[in-house]
Amino acid sequence: MKNFNNSKLKIIPLGGLEQIGLNITAFEFEDSIIVVDCGLAFPEDDMLGIDLVIPDVTYLKNNIEKVKGFVITHGHEDHIGALPYILRDINVPIYATKLTVGIIERKLKEHNLLKNTKRKVVKHGQSINLGSFRIEFIKTNHSIADASALAIYSPAGTVIHTGDFKVDYTPVFGDAIDLQRFGEIGKKGVLALMCDSTNAERRGFTMSERTVGKTFDNIFSEHRNTRIIIATFASNVDRVQQIINSAYKYGRKVVVEGRSMVNIISTALELGYLNIPENTLIEIEQMKNYPDEQMVLITTGSQGESMAALSRMASDVHRKVSIKPGDTVIFSSNPIPGNEKAVSKVINELSMKGADVIFQDAHVSGHACQEEIKLIYSLVRPKYALPVHGEYRHRKAQAGIAESLGIPKDHIFMMHSGDVLELCNDSAEIVDQVQAGAILVDGLGVGDVGNIVLRDRQHLAEDGILIVVLTLEKYTNQVLAGPDIVSRGFVYVRESESLMDEAKHVVEHALDECMDRRISDWGKIKNIIKDSLSDFLWKKTKRNPMILPIIMEV
Repeated sequence: MKNFNNSKLKIIPLGGLEQIGLNITAFEFEDSIIVVDCGLAFPEDDMLGIDLVIPDVTYLKNNIEKVKGFVITHGHEDHIGALPYILRDINVPIYATKLTVGIIERKLKEHNLLKNTKRKVVKHGQSINLGSFRIEFIKTNHSIADASALAIYSPAGTVIHTGDFKVDYTPVFGDAIDLQRFGEIGKKGVLALMCDSTNAERRGFTMSERTVGKTFDNIFSEHRNTRIIIATFASNVDRVQQIINSAYKYGRKVVVEGRSMVNIISTALELGYLNIPENTLIEIEQMKNYPDEQMVLITTGSQGESMAALSRMASDVHRKVSIKPGDTVIFSSNPIPGNEKAVSKVINELSMKGADVIFQDAHVSGHACQEEIKLIYSLVRPKYALPVHGEYRHRKAQAGIAESLGIPKDHIFMMHSGDVLELCNDSAEIVDQVQAGAILVDGLGVGDVGNIVLRDRQHLAEDGILIVVLTLEKYTNQVLAGPDIVSRGFVYVRESESLMDEAKHVVEHALDECMDRRISDWGKIKNIIKDSLSDFLWKKTKRNPMILPIIMEV
């Protein structure tokens, strides 16, 4: 038996601590690494043209022989979305609960990765052994079914990772969170707790998902004569279940619209997480056979995404559904931070078309508020607190909660992505920093757009581009043609002829200067053209377009 007495456990978050999304954490002990979650993030406003952001897993690539598997807490994009990209380099088995594996498999199928990726379904209460680790899946509640917390047992001690969670005593599907198990593990001693911080600034308790069902019932009974359209998150299977329950109760047919919604609902149906009465669900093509007061549409687009079904309906570009006066549209979601503008734009468009828009009280969060966070801390009684999942301010709020419950300040770690925290029973410290960060995905290109390309895009977006084309004679460098100036996104040429003429003179003057000083190096000539033109345009317009001199030789 190996002597582990002086070995320490390393916890290395590779993402998920600076923003919502991009959740991925490596746990390392001796020669074993397990990875918890592998999520993506959506691009920030300044990431022009970027489709999504995935974590930098250089550290895992460099230690690939130690990596034993991905252990996934639940099936949301910010926890599984990067798998198809990361598995290409780090092909290790995936362990998750039934619905989570179902959603991941659909993803892998789209990326042709199903054949060569091992997947194992784990039940709540079961444990798996990976290298020096044993990982136990603990039942929790969240806005998607089958969410788990993980108890990670290592020879250096036990870490509990809550995943995203809330405490729901009356969930729509399945059992309530297994608080008893948290307490039992807590009694045996827990080294560290990594707890969801998303709602740590909010007081009180998060309401049960069932309360939304009551709200739907009320809305359905008040709007018996209109068509009802409900936008919600595709992954919230329980929300969809409650909409279907109300629809059935009030004699309505249900249409599901939006690609991600159709995908997840068919997965949930196949695996038995949704219960739909016969003849309730109809295809969108059959909608015309029923009067409006018998219709419910469940759709994507609750975040105002321009390509999602609801936004397309609002702006009249949806092929099969258009909004008409009298429609009742319900937003069963809260805007994710950063999406407020897009959501309010869609609400305005819907209202202009005469729809009645409801966005109050038709949603509850999937994340724990302060009292539930306190409950978990009190059951687990960790030695060290590592707030995860959230922006800095959310994690800071959780650090405050931990301190108020008696955890010493120096036992609470506000980590950054890439930090290496070494833990054992009598010490915890950040000992190192590994490469971590964001890799940008644009179309099929992964990581080929970096900061420099983004800076260029920013530059082009703000000031446009000028291209200076000229032809020089070989050896003598005499100007044979040009300089011609082409402008895109800088000024409208037809209305700025005099400015363009002056710019041309500036370039000619710069070329004369090069001739006088006998400069024959093209790189230098280009720089001189750039500098003089840039100075001139800044004086004239206070703008800094990108300037591209192109020289051809004859």
